[in-house]
Amino acid sequence: MIPEDTADVIVRCQRDRTVHVRLCDRFREDQDCLHYAVEASAPGLNARVDAVAAWNWDADLAPFLDELAADFRGWRGERVWQTADRDLAVRAIFHSGGHVAVSWTLCPWRNPTDGWKATVTTWLEAGEQMSILAADVRDFLHHEPETT
Repeated sequence: MIPEDTADVIVRCQRDRTVHVRLCDRFREDQDCLHYAVEASAPGLNARVDAVAAWNWDADLAPFLDELAADFRGWRGERVWQTADRDLAVRAIFHSGGHVAVSWTLCPWRNPTDGWKATVTTWLEAGEQMSILAADVRDFLHHEPETT
């Protein structure tokens, strides 16, 4: 995760720094839902899904990442989270050496069924890097703008 001047969250792959995912451009139309964009980049790939919805009544991405960070000693199989609209899915697999392969799949649900889908995988350390990511995403999703 790279601190930015903006509120964006950038997740860079530990194995290939050119591979990254960015959560950005958040906005609220009402108190029940936060919208944001997700960008995925890798050599030869740039994909973006706009208006991903994080509803107040639904489990957002932050608790999923918190669970991954808490299980830094590992788990078996694949853990999956997705938005209610299925435009963003996150899959995590624990690997030996204390690393987690986190795959981010973007699939704009507003497109016809033959629309596009893009997946990039970021490799992170299971301990501190996952904890930092979870905290950054929580701050991004639950940040309340300052009123003047």
